[in-house]
Amino acid sequence: MVKLNRIYTKTGDNGTTGLVRGPRRAKFDLRVEAYGTVDETNACVGLCRVHTGSMPKIDMILGRIQNDLFDVGSDLATPGADASDADYPSLRIRPVQTEFLEKQIDHFNADLAPLNSFILPGGTPLSASLHLARTVTRRAERITAELATTETDTSPEALRYLNRLSDLLFVLSRVANNNGAKDVLWVPGNYGDVKKGG
Repeated sequence: MVKLNRIYTKTGDNGTTGLVRGPRRAKFDLRVEAYGTVDETNACVGLCRVHTGSMPKIDMILGRIQNDLFDVGSDLATPGADASDADYPSLRIRPVQTEFLEKQIDHFNADLAPLNSFILPGGTPLSASLHLARTVTRRAERITAELATTETDTSPEALRYLNRLSDLLFVLSRVANNNGAKDVLWVPGNYGDVKKGG
C-alpha cells in the first residue's frame, strides 16, 4: 500500500515530476499529461457519484471504475518492462477490468431505445455529470493514443480501457435520464429554444 507522510516535497518546484521508474520528466511531458488526465477523469467520476442518489447499482459501478482508474494511472506512470529479478510486478490494467466495462455496457444498453439523433449533454444532474466524465475520458484516451505513437511501451490495455469507459459513461448517462426518456436531443439547424430536459 502507498503511505503518504508529507503532502509537499518541493522536488517538483523545478517543473519536473517523478514516475514510478526512470528519469524525472517535465510536468508537461506527454506521459504525465496522460496519467494526469486519467486523474482528472477520476475526479469527474467522483462528481458523478454525488448525484447517484437512488441508483446504488450505478454508484457501485462508478466506485469500481474509480479504483480501476488508479490502476490505469499507475500503468501509464510506469514506463518500460520489469526487470527479470523484480520482487513485485508493476501494476498494469488487466483485460478483465476492460471486460467488466463491456458487460455493463451490454447489460444497460439492452433496455435503451435506439437513438435517431445525437444527444446534448444534460437532462438530470447525474446524466450531465456522466457526460462531463465521458468527454474527459475521451481526452485521456486521445492523449494516451498519442503517447503510444511516441513511446511503444505504452499499455495497449490502458488505451482499450479508456475507450470502453467512455462508451459505458455514455450508456449510463442515458440510463440516468430515465433510460433515455429525458435525453436532450440535438436538432440540426434549430435556431429556436432547445428543451432543457429532465
